[in-house]
Amino acid sequence: MTEPLISPAPPTPLMGGVPASMLVADGSAPPGPTRFVPAEPKSLEDLGLSEAELESLVLKLLLYRGTLSGRGIADQLQLPRQMLVSTMEGLRAELLISIKGSSGLEDYVFQLTEAGYDRGRRLAKQCTYTGVAPVPLESYILGIEQQSLQQSHLTQEKLEQTFRGLKLSSAFVNQLGQAINDGRGMFLYGPPGNGKTSISEIVVQSFGEFVWIPHTITIDGELVRLYDPRCHEAVDLPELEEAKYDRRWILIHRPTIVVGGELTMPQLDLQFNDQTGICEAPLQMRANCGALVIDDFGRQRMPTSEMLNRLIVPMEKHLDYLNLSSGRQVSVPFDMLLVFSTNLEPSDLVDEAFLRRIPYKIEVNGPTREEFLSLFVELAEGMGCECDKRALEYLLETHYRPTSRPLRYCHPRDLLRQIRNFCEFNDRPLEVSRETLDVAVRNYFAGL
Repeated sequence: MTEPLISPAPPTPLMGGVPASMLVADGSAPPGPTRFVPAEPKSLEDLGLSEAELESLVLKLLLYRGTLSGRGIADQLQLPRQMLVSTMEGLRAELLISIKGSSGLEDYVFQLTEAGYDRGRRLAKQCTYTGVAPVPLESYILGIEQQSLQQSHLTQEKLEQTFRGLKLSSAFVNQLGQAINDGRGMFLYGPPGNGKTSISEIVVQSFGEFVWIPHTITIDGELVRLYDPRCHEAVDLPELEEAKYDRRWILIHRPTIVVGGELTMPQLDLQFNDQTGICEAPLQMRANCGALVIDDFGRQRMPTSEMLNRLIVPMEKHLDYLNLSSGRQVSVPFDMLLVFSTNLEPSDLVDEAFLRRIPYKIEVNGPTREEFLSLFVELAEGMGCECDKRALEYLLETHYRPTSRPLRYCHPRDLLRQIRNFCEFNDRPLEVSRETLDVAVRNYFAGL
């Protein structure tokens, strides 16, 4: 009987789905991570992958890397070392891999044999993927259900706390909270520059900061890459270093994915790459447990009715149906805050039937005069800028009132940025004065 090629790691303690090392003294989860934590697999059954899938990953990894230790293979695939014991022994028994040398205590350096090289090349022609081992679709669905936005109900107090940095009225927050708790999407409409996109990005923080998602999902052998660093922000918590969890999953900030006029219909379905043999997850799947904001709605290249036809059923059923490259259709969770943000009137974009199925249409108006001045002073103080309130009155009377220019929530921030750049470039004290405001307005507004 041959001795194990990889020494197994000690068992993993878990308490209520939360790693023991991530629990505070009273046994509750700390405020950062979610209460759902993917448990570290202890058997091949827990892993949800077949021996053939593991062998394929190992052979392709050695094909590309040449040689790797048992620990290196486990680290690359983000699997517990004991999960690979039988796989490595099986590949060695089939004469597909061989031991090149020792790599520390009870570990070895592996390489492909000639037969293993041929097998690895054939597998790589079908799919080039050699990253973190995939998670079965069933496990992904269970994870999303346990972190679902549908399980969270917001109160006005909690929502107002989330928006404490924005100047929003209680009536507006109340209307927004009703739409969020309903969970069937909403229109945010109104003039540009009043924070429609910012509101959408901030609101998901009300549900908790973080969620777990797998790097990659396997659906009957087809791989779907889910984690995308371009739209997902990984969380680096000290507790994660020693915690015991399934490292095929990654902790991220609740995603807020914003798309505009560039959105096309193919981006809402699985996109199969013929060169790599890997599917890329659609936008709405990457936004699960977060928010998908369709900005500038009505300015996409596809008709608005076509887009809504694609999204209406998932919005109502909280399930989406995707087409695999094999022709099979699978259902996946559709669990997000879906926001249509537009500068146009919703009634000008879609007919009454569509508007009825999106029950909340929330208008985002500009600030009052008092709100505008208060926000300007608050932002100026925050950047250490001396602010003369008489200069702000001059700004409104000279550059807004004569031209009937509407007030926008974004103007104080943008004008102060202009003032800061002007003062820094000219090596002068940072201040809001008539002179610096004249310069900022001349740079910022067109037609002056």
